[in-house]
Amino acid sequence: MIKRLLPYSILWNSSLILAGSFIQAIGFKALGETQGFVPGGLFGTATLIHYNTGLWNTGFFYLLLNIPMFILGYIYLSRRFLGYSLLAMLSLSLFFMLINFEIEIHNQLYAAVVFGVIVGSGIGVVLRSLGSNGGLDIGAVILFQKFNIGMGKFFFVYNCLLYSASFITLDNDLVIASMIAMFIASVSIDYCLSLFNQRKLALIISEKPQQIADQVMSHLKIGATMLPGVGAYKRVEKTVLMVVINNIQLKRLEEIVFTHDPYSLFIVENTFNVLGSTFSKRKIY
Repeated sequence: MIKRLLPYSILWNSSLILAGSFIQAIGFKALGETQGFVPGGLFGTATLIHYNTGLWNTGFFYLLLNIPMFILGYIYLSRRFLGYSLLAMLSLSLFFMLINFEIEIHNQLYAAVVFGVIVGSGIGVVLRSLGSNGGLDIGAVILFQKFNIGMGKFFFVYNCLLYSASFITLDNDLVIASMIAMFIASVSIDYCLSLFNQRKLALIISEKPQQIADQVMSHLKIGATMLPGVGAYKRVEKTVLMVVINNIQLKRLEEIVFTHDPYSLFIVENTFNVLGSTFSKRKIY
């Protein structure tokens, strides 16, 4: 019971948000700002304003740009999601202002790769919580809920406009390196999210589905679903056993299946995310 409740606790989610925000702040301040990179999203907008005005601190600009976003979020989104997102935004701004060291990488391409990995990993850790990173995430969620505008499309259009403006005022090579960094960051985000929640979907076609299901439930302590199926050639009715399982238990499931029926068909697919039942709880925006 404790294991199931932990991912929904305030302490666990706050810890994820603080850790992820700190990782992002290291990337933004210790590497991104020293290299002159422009991140995507609202933090990238704050960075571009700071580069062109020389005023204040990027973290402070980021804080100001978030005010209208959170006003809209207060109107349209759930208090839990908004509260965690507020914690992420404030902690990122604070960490960025406090960090006072540099990561020295002289090759711009190498720096872009490392920058993307650090920032993407930090964002991914925050997104494992029941909140978001704040900023543009809030606007994207509202547009998706109200007008069915895909979040990915919104981020793409916004960043295209941001980098177009960056080309006007900054060095072209620097902007291209920033775009490379953001592409790597997006890959790192996906990897970080799937790393913590990836499951395998196993489909088992066997003459002994009930015996296999009983063993799965008793030995692996997980559920199974029986699906009706019909063979296309002989039109013989069959039962397809569906099991969602983690990587560690996969070999044990394989052993159970072929011990009971050596002629079984065992199909395994990767899943990006599994929500509901005894698995992860979905975010309520």
